[in-house]
Amino acid sequence: MNIALFTGPQCSLCDDAKALLSQSSKASSIALTEYNIRENPEHYHLYAVRIPVLKREDNKAELGWPFSLQDLELFLQ
Repeated sequence: MNIALFTGPQCSLCDDAKALLSQSSKASSIALTEYNIRENPEHYHLYAVRIPVLKREDNKAELGWPFSLQDLELFLQ
């Protein structure tokens, strides 16, 4: 499963989100691509106050912070 992670520089919450991803039962099947929102004006406009945000590439569903491991597992189903 391809997942985009919208992040920013020195984002400790983004580190927390990545830690949860690594704990997921689906961790081995996730291909994660990180996007620094400061490098793309459109991403910055969409996600500046919401990072970290996960976005599935298959159905475009988004999961914004804060989320729990349980929330993440449901998102990845």
